[in-house]
Amino acid sequence: MTPPVRWLTEKIAIAGQISPEHLQSLSELGFKSIICNRPDNEYGPGQPSAESIRERAESIGLQFALLPVSGDGGTARDAQEMGKLLSSLPTPILAYCYSGGRCMALIGNAARMGLPIPA
Repeated sequence: MTPPVRWLTEKIAIAGQISPEHLQSLSELGFKSIICNRPDNEYGPGQPSAESIRERAESIGLQFALLPVSGDGGTARDAQEMGKLLSSLPTPILAYCYSGGRCMALIGNAARMGLPIPA
């Protein structure tokens, strides 16, 4: 089962919360890297931990990066870190959080700061 993804460019997509069970199908879609922008236990203990997703991702050859950001979209430093991840990880990249909104905000802020965004 593949979670819904929204493509922002040919190399970057965003999604809401994913689970370890989604990673095989995401890999089959061609994703090479996963970025988690959601803090663990953000709304309680019901979400999969970033570590559980990291373990599964790495076991099937996907790169994984953790950049937990508050629901308000984060700071300028968070956007700079997101820009660094986007320019250093293999593409295509899937970034996820609760709904995908803060991922989009981080990517947009990184672009406005003049950081290179994979097209």
